[in-house]
Amino acid sequence: MSVVHVRYVRKAIEDRFTNLIDMSDKTGIPLDKRHQEFLSRGLAALAVQAEHPCSDPDASLGVFDGRDDWGLDAIAVDTRASQPRICLVQAKWSDRAKGGFGHDEVHKMLHGLDLILDLEFARFNLRFQRHVSALEQAFDLGTPKITLVLALMRTDPLNQDVRQLLEEKIAKYNQVEEMVDYKFLDLQDFHRTILGDAAAPRIEARMRLEGFGHETVPYKAIYGTMTVPNIADLFTEYRRGLFARNIRDSLDLTDVNVKIRNTLLEQPEHFWYFSNGITVLCDSIKSLGKAVPGGVAEFQLAGVSVVNGAQTVSAIHKAYTHDPDTAQRGRVLVRLISLEDCPEGFGDKVTTSTNTQNPIEDRDFKSLDPVQARLRDEFVLVLSLRYVIKRGEPRPEPEHGSSITEAAEALAAAHTEAVYAALAKRDLSELWQDDVYVEIFGSAPNVHRVWRCVLLLRAVRARLAELRDGLLSRAMAVAGYGDLLITHVIYRQLNTQGITDPDTDWNAQLSRVPALVEDALAWCLHAIDAEIGPSSHIVAAVRNTERIQRAARSAIRGMASGRSAPELNSDYQVSGAEAKGRQVDAAKTLVTARRIPDGTALEFRPVTRPERREMAEWLAEDPSRSLAIWRNSAKDQLQWQADGQWYSPSRLVRVMRKMASGKDQSVQGTLNWYVPDEGSLKDLADNVRAEKDLVADETEAPEIV
Repeated sequence: MSVVHVRYVRKAIEDRFTNLIDMSDKTGIPLDKRHQEFLSRGLAALAVQAEHPCSDPDASLGVFDGRDDWGLDAIAVDTRASQPRICLVQAKWSDRAKGGFGHDEVHKMLHGLDLILDLEFARFNLRFQRHVSALEQAFDLGTPKITLVLALMRTDPLNQDVRQLLEEKIAKYNQVEEMVDYKFLDLQDFHRTILGDAAAPRIEARMRLEGFGHETVPYKAIYGTMTVPNIADLFTEYRRGLFARNIRDSLDLTDVNVKIRNTLLEQPEHFWYFSNGITVLCDSIKSLGKAVPGGVAEFQLAGVSVVNGAQTVSAIHKAYTHDPDTAQRGRVLVRLISLEDCPEGFGDKVTTSTNTQNPIEDRDFKSLDPVQARLRDEFVLVLSLRYVIKRGEPRPEPEHGSSITEAAEALAAAHTEAVYAALAKRDLSELWQDDVYVEIFGSAPNVHRVWRCVLLLRAVRARLAELRDGLLSRAMAVAGYGDLLITHVIYRQLNTQGITDPDTDWNAQLSRVPALVEDALAWCLHAIDAEIGPSSHIVAAVRNTERIQRAARSAIRGMASGRSAPELNSDYQVSGAEAKGRQVDAAKTLVTARRIPDGTALEFRPVTRPERREMAEWLAEDPSRSLAIWRNSAKDQLQWQADGQWYSPSRLVRVMRKMASGKDQSVQGTLNWYVPDEGSLKDLADNVRAEKDLVADETEAPEIV
């Protein structure tokens, strides 16, 4: 790879993304520097396409590099899979293939990740805001898998010190399970991306098979066992070129991939038995030397492509890189299929067939358990409701019943030990492990208790959904991530002695839930701050079995103490933040201090969930609706770019919300209007007041003689 290949990538970026990638924030800089910025953003768009295949316009919309990007340049969110995926890109262009990535870039990138995990979406710029709705959906659906992509126009490997720092930092997010991973895309990867799969380099490779066998009718195929080091070396040499025909490529952070890697690192001698193996299509297969079936032989392969088992190959490489001494003991079954004498299209049929078989999940086996069949019957006979236990069966409407999955979540939250709430929160599939499943369902679950726990969980989630609209920052994160923890805490406050008795008035207990949810949320946040730390990630606290136990015990003690619930920080509540924003009028404070120069461009960013829900589409229809110009005036400081008229920050936001949703209500606009790279008007006013207070304190301090 050389500067010649860099030119190929440059031309592809220019051909595909010119006039698509937003460069409006770079109009005032020299043309050559502006073009370098464009190439870097184009590289980020290519990285988005490499991870989430999409059109050029869609990839361009994923780029939000610029002011307030917080160390991230592009994003892609996929909520279609059973577990949502979020791809975050940082890109570095270099004409000489020397794109740099150092310690500072690591820290910046992970700070941006922290803001996203803490749901601090308003801290990001306008181009990021169009992705907030998808991000919220990803977090609402469960704990997403997050991939950090280092898109670097370079040929050298990543510096070992930088790689070590990155892996150490990422390890802190993965103390429970792998939620965050990273990928390094270099010149070779981008060159292959722009060529496309059909034009990918033709791979010729030598493979050594142990205990091999063969098929000759109707088509030629060889099968046998390969060692993990040989598979890892193959990936190291050819990387993603191996997967040219594979319809899914290697999804490095899927549940399957992580389990493959863990098996290889924990039970390498069992890997051959637990793995489905690898299927390889070849244009031709040639035996090197004498090959006796059942023995060891080497084969020369031309036109190699892994069409099934891409995740296995990728996981093997990662496990072997992480711990070669352990992983090298693993072995894997490999099938080599020659296309020499096959009819046209046969290779495509192999690829499709081997990738579209529905996998059997652990929960499918539980649907065969007599315990679940009995529950299903009792739901009908005792409750006149439906209970769905088979995957693929239509779920009943909430008022008509429940599914085995919803019941498992509810029973995990209601268990005496909070660890089961953590297991359910981080990965529902863990509830189907035999020991966990027996613990939450028991040998003879009572149908009344199961249904009433489901009703409790629904009531908690409904109230949390209402509260989230008025919450910000960590409080909003607890309301979003902490539903099972809060349900666990509330269950301990209810009178559950008669929960299995059909004559018990469970509605009387459910009527207490709305008030209890507010108190439990406050106590849970207080407990997480006190037990784990005020800067800890809420998502980690509710997924870690040790942390959730500490938080649950503390919150339950607080609820049982009879004391009033801790008051939420005003910055965690929309009403409180608005009240602080009005303190001595934030806009007046800024004007008096001349803190913002006349002519400064400001951006409108929705802060609350209702604002995002009601205004996102309306704002996207006309970009000028999110822009205003500042002037230092006693009134009407903002000139809205949508109509050219002057407004105060709050009046303008009120007008905008009425236009977007038809709702006319008082708001505090200084929360929404941001000076890029500096903060909201409220933030800036708070800083001005803090500086004045500091000066006053220093002035009043007694002189020391």
